[in-house]
Amino acid sequence: MDATDGDEGAAEPAESLDRPLPEKVRHRVIAVAGDAFAGLTVAELPPVLRQYARFTPARRIRHGGAAIATALEGDTLFRHRVAARLRAAEPGLAEAVESGTVPAAADPVEVAATAYLLRPPGWAKLVAAAGEEAQRAQDERAGEERERELARLRTELAEARTTARTDTERLRAELEAARKETDAVHRKLRSALSDVRRGEATVRKLRAELETVRGEAAAARAAADSEARRLRSRLAEAESALESGRKAVREGRGIEEMRLRLLLDTVLDAAQGLRRELALPPAQLRPAQTVDAVRPGELSPQDVAHRALADDDPALLDQLLALPQSHLVVDGYNVTKSGYPRLPLEKQRDRLLRGLAVLAAQTGAEMTCVFDGAELAAPVLLTPPRGVRVLFSNPGQTADELIRRLVRAEPPGRPVVVVSSDREVADGIARAGARPASAALLLKRLART
Repeated sequence: MDATDGDEGAAEPAESLDRPLPEKVRHRVIAVAGDAFAGLTVAELPPVLRQYARFTPARRIRHGGAAIATALEGDTLFRHRVAARLRAAEPGLAEAVESGTVPAAADPVEVAATAYLLRPPGWAKLVAAAGEEAQRAQDERAGEERERELARLRTELAEARTTARTDTERLRAELEAARKETDAVHRKLRSALSDVRRGEATVRKLRAELETVRGEAAAARAAADSEARRLRSRLAEAESALESGRKAVREGRGIEEMRLRLLLDTVLDAAQGLRRELALPPAQLRPAQTVDAVRPGELSPQDVAHRALADDDPALLDQLLALPQSHLVVDGYNVTKSGYPRLPLEKQRDRLLRGLAVLAAQTGAEMTCVFDGAELAAPVLLTPPRGVRVLFSNPGQTADELIRRLVRAEPPGRPVVVVSSDREVADGIARAGARPASAALLLKRLART
């Protein structure tokens, strides 16, 4: 085969194309060369085409078409091998092209592609003629296609004109109907606008009247509300004054009744005790003898107590608490800080209250222990012992002030003993009619319990 290819190459006339291959011919030549890959070994292929040997024919033509066309034009041996494959595949067409007797019915593209690959004498003219024939056939087909397209377009144009005339007539009729309807609507609209204007005028008039009525009603309501508020204020003031009067009457009457009842109980208990102790006969006194006064040369009960007992003798406290309806008021922290100051406040309170509970049980006297609330970091949770009333002063108030209030609350004549080493407290409660006692006196008495 190589010898034959060499002889053909030596006998090949030196002809060339004066123009590029027609596009269809070029595609056919590349397709024939791509199909020829299947009958060639890799060594028989030009080096630039070996990379496409494993491709499918369609992929080979798509990716390597330019390289195949270049190899066919520049590599004579590769073109001879492709021509040999074409001659074997199409022997009749190849023989007709080489002999110069091409059938009139043959496809010009096939004839041109075969002549380009085989290159018989006059192949360039044959390729050019085939290309012209192919171009002419293509032009004829394009002309026929244009004629068919033109006929179709003329038909569509005629149909469109007919449709347009129909649509125009219909639209004219619709436009005329719309115009008539618009005229009717305009007449109705003008009538409606006239009605609306009249209605708006009426509404404006009614709104003005309504605003006038509303203003009058608002003024009347404001006057009524003002009068009602004034009457309610006067009623509330009257009710408040009435309630305050009632409350004052109730409280005053209740406090006075309590004070009188307590004083009466004190006097009765004292009288009964003296009557039993002294076994006195019925009194022979006169009203003038009942007036409390200091007669010349006589000693008061305080002078007798001072002569009998010292101020720090615990027996003095027992005598004072033995009086009928006696009330012992203790300045708590004044006593605890004198007796056991090193203990925490909680321990001080507990110790003092336990001692007062025992003293209350022994004497039967009323006992109130007062602590200063200003020294509390939080509310104190304790249960007062039986027989002892425990009070803390209010915020902003001292225990001394609370003690003075307690003394002032007692009726004159009731024996009230206040335990405090504060000189100012002692003087104040003495002026109020209470008996002061020192903290040392109470601590000595509690030490005996």
